[in-house]
Amino acid sequence: MSGIGKTGIILATLLAALAAPAANAAEARRTPAGALRDGTAIEAITLSNAHGVSARILSYGATLQSLMAPDRAGKVADVVLGYDDLASYVDHPNFFGVTVGRFANRIAGGRFTLDGKAYQLPLNDKVNSLHGGGKGFDKVAWKVLSIKDGPTATLVLGHRSADGESGYPGNLDVTVTYTLDEAGNLGIAYDARTDKPTIVNMTNHAIFDLGGEGSAMGANGHRLTIPAKAITPVDDKLIPTGALQPVQGTVFDFRNGRIVGEGLRDGRDQQIRYGHGYDHNFALDKGVTAKPELAARLEDPASGRVLEVLSTEPGVQFYTGNFLDGTFIGKHGHLYRMGDGIALEPQKFPDAPNKPNFVSARVDPGKPYHHAMIYRISVAR
Repeated sequence: MSGIGKTGIILATLLAALAAPAANAAEARRTPAGALRDGTAIEAITLSNAHGVSARILSYGATLQSLMAPDRAGKVADVVLGYDDLASYVDHPNFFGVTVGRFANRIAGGRFTLDGKAYQLPLNDKVNSLHGGGKGFDKVAWKVLSIKDGPTATLVLGHRSADGESGYPGNLDVTVTYTLDEAGNLGIAYDARTDKPTIVNMTNHAIFDLGGEGSAMGANGHRLTIPAKAITPVDDKLIPTGALQPVQGTVFDFRNGRIVGEGLRDGRDQQIRYGHGYDHNFALDKGVTAKPELAARLEDPASGRVLEVLSTEPGVQFYTGNFLDGTFIGKHGHLYRMGDGIALEPQKFPDAPNKPNFVSARVDPGKPYHHAMIYRISVAR
């Protein structure tokens, strides 16, 4: 064979190798998920890696519908609570896995003041505004802006929240970027730009059961670690008082890890009585960070699955599903009740617009909002 022939074969082989998909490349796949009553088509986008981890995201609510993860024996299960079909997310909203905004968590009386002007939000939590109030980001059809495979599979969703929508000022252009890599990191990045001063506080409201959603034991036996010396204690309306309360010597001390169920029903603690369990913001020791750092670590001793939650934000809301009462049918016909899953929602502190000593939730023109968080899935052997 001539030298030219050999060179041609080698070159062809190299080109073929470059053109072939990487064996461990993460993939993104889109499928129809149904339509809203007005005919708006909703899509489901699944990000998956080569190690059994996959995330299914609905364009409705930018919702994490499922997160599949293997246990120590390699058995894959869905570790987030939710619904099997789009209609249930629309007709029976429970914030399962949704993107919440403009302002995650509670604002007292649904009122805040910005530059001397008062704003009133819808009251959807008795006397408070919760997770945006009214038609929050969890109840809109997001646009699929881009999808790509690669070492990291990526989905970008976009939404414009109009000036005055649900009472908030400013036209807000928002994107949510989901990413999944081969190491089991499911990243979620929130970015927003406004044309007038407003408030923004976004997060994901996934409710986790690392034993697999609907498991017999639920999440009460999970071991939780939160690196926080203090919580922001609440009043009987679940609004922070503005103080920081040390966790030492209380059922809120998760610094060295503790089983969730140990303090869940401890009625001797006034804060547990107010929340009907855990429904509290932890002031993370790390504060605001440039890159995501550890906000919480959750481990299921039975399955070995581990979830680490990392974030750039200063707080994490720990919620034990206290308002799940078996009213609605979840995935696979499961009736979810208190303790069947827990939420770990990294964010700014609740009612921050009304608490000058809390990290500000204000966003101005030319100064975009950004929150990067990661759900890191692994297995403890």
